[in-house]
Amino acid sequence: MSSAVYLNIGSNSGDRRAFIARAVAALSEAFPQAIVTVSGEVESPPWGFESPNPFLNVGVRLDFADCSPWTIDSLHGLLDITQGIERSLSDVPHRTPDGSYRDREVDIDLIAVDELTISSDRLVIPHPHMALREFVLRPMAELGPGWKHPLTGLSAAQMLSTGVCR
Repeated sequence: MSSAVYLNIGSNSGDRRAFIARAVAALSEAFPQAIVTVSGEVESPPWGFESPNPFLNVGVRLDFADCSPWTIDSLHGLLDITQGIERSLSDVPHRTPDGSYRDREVDIDLIAVDELTISSDRLVIPHPHMALREFVLRPMAELGPGWKHPLTGLSAAQMLSTGVCR
């Protein structure tokens, strides 16, 4: 069974392109059996907090030609790997002590896996805020033009055209 995993990598601190490139290289190393495709860059203001430092984001698609069906445990394992890559590239926490977002060197979000819906205490797929984030939808539309949100039936391009994202 084939499978497509969609990620979004962002950086708004330090050498943004270098951090993103290192994250993509680490993903390629962590998943040697996958074909890794990277979208064009999207620059945007921070989402959810104030900062003078714009984010640079790319989407990443991991295509697995021969993949067992995803389980909650294997999806948590995928999340563990992406979070481990984040920590290996930067020890700066994503949140301040009060829980608000802050500038960060690298952030890897799991956006979608095929057209699955999963909700656990650690992970919600598709990403619950994807429809509000142009910096997620533009790369998603590029990498997965045929992908449809399993709850709304909308493609990323259709979500972009609604004008909801900020």
